[in-house]
Amino acid sequence: MKKAFFLFTVITALSWQANSQEISKNAIGLRFGESDGFGPEVNYQRHLGDNNRLELGLAFHSEKHWDAIKLVGIYQWIWNIDGGFNWYAGPGAGVGIVNYDKKGDDYPFDNDRYDDSEAFAFITGDIGIEYNFDFPLLISLDMRPQFNLGYRDDISFDVGLAARYQF
Repeated sequence: MKKAFFLFTVITALSWQANSQEISKNAIGLRFGESDGFGPEVNYQRHLGDNNRLELGLAFHSEKHWDAIKLVGIYQWIWNIDGGFNWYAGPGAGVGIVNYDKKGDDYPFDNDRYDDSEAFAFITGDIGIEYNFDFPLLISLDMRPQFNLGYRDDISFDVGLAARYQF
């Protein structure tokens, strides 16, 4: 009986160790995303617990007839796949400002020739995969569905690739 209990304890400890991951206390970097216009995002992640973190981002998106700036916050849960390879998901929200440049006959929404700005809020989520290298680099690929409130009232999908320095 003692041998069976010892064997069970060792197997349980090894499987628990294999499923654990190390989340750095802080990570900062750039995320390049495409959601109705390509743009970079200055991105910061803060460790909150054993398997969760907070991600904050300041994004700049641009297209032919408009520019936007967004601030987003996302709570994430992280699950280990193997070694430094993880996947994550979580809910979030944000705010932003979009500036329209309605000059030109090819403006897709109307023929007005004036500039306009609009503030908006959005609800988002995040699902992605990441690899944590042995040196302080974290790379990730994720998708953020975003439900806009006030700005076109639609759903957009932001796919992004990020590189972050961990400290």
